[in-house]
Amino acid sequence: MPRRREVPKRLVLPEPKYNDVTAAKFINMLMLEGKKSVAEKIFYGALERVEGKLKENGLDIFKKALNNIRPELEVKSRRVGGATYQVPVEVNKERSIALAMRWLVTYSRKRAGKTMVDKLSGELMDAISGKGASIKKKDDTHKMAEANKAFAHYRW
Repeated sequence: MPRRREVPKRLVLPEPKYNDVTAAKFINMLMLEGKKSVAEKIFYGALERVEGKLKENGLDIFKKALNNIRPELEVKSRRVGGATYQVPVEVNKERSIALAMRWLVTYSRKRAGKTMVDKLSGELMDAISGKGASIKKKDDTHKMAEANKAFAHYRW
């Protein structure tokens, strides 16, 4: 983190199919070793599979799933007089979306399944219905923040 000036935000171009910046960021997070076309095939394949099951627009399904995973609170370590406290803080919108995307990719990869399309579509379906590993991660984060509510006065 630089001390002198604020780091400028990078401009991410929208992806071609849905013309959406959030989907483009997710594809970039999904990408491994610079293979963007593979990441796009995985993303679009998963959305098509979920569209077939739910009979809704794929991008709407994706946004709904991300919204369900987004955390509102998290804990940050704060050192006060030799002791370290876990202080609950509100998460700003950009960070909460980034966390939701990261959790979705991570827990999709850890899932049991044959292909990544299967894994990602399964995790999206679970996120929409309010279950799954990424939803559990959000709930655990909220529980941790709730448990440490007593240290909220250490917020900076």
